[in-house]
Amino acid sequence: QVQLVESGGGLVQAGGSLRLSCAASRMTFGIGIYDITWYRQAPGKQRELVATITRGGSITYADSVKGRFTISRENAKNTCYLQMNSLKPEDTAVYHCRAQWMLTAEDYWGQGTQVTVSS
Repeated sequence: QVQLVESGGGLVQAGGSLRLSCAASRMTFGIGIYDITWYRQAPGKQRELVATITRGGSITYADSVKGRFTISRENAKNTCYLQMNSLKPEDTAVYHCRAQWMLTAEDYWGQGTQVTVSS
């Protein structure tokens, strides 16, 4: 069974930085064939798409994080990263990663990591 495990969350002051990791395991062909998306969900709010990196390397960001967050991937390590700089209290949420392979409709989610930004 494919697993995605997020890590790197924590408590940080506003203006600080965190780097989240999404480590994949048990993928037959490795993470490189998947589109990877980071989502976040704050208490009482809808889940929000944060950033996507496709298997081809195309990247998109939510307007709310453009210029502050950077998504990247290291296929050899089966890991995707989300570098978060200039963090704001409104970035507080549980962050999840998602791996999708459109060819087969495979769709996997991680359990999430908590990010808390204090003012």
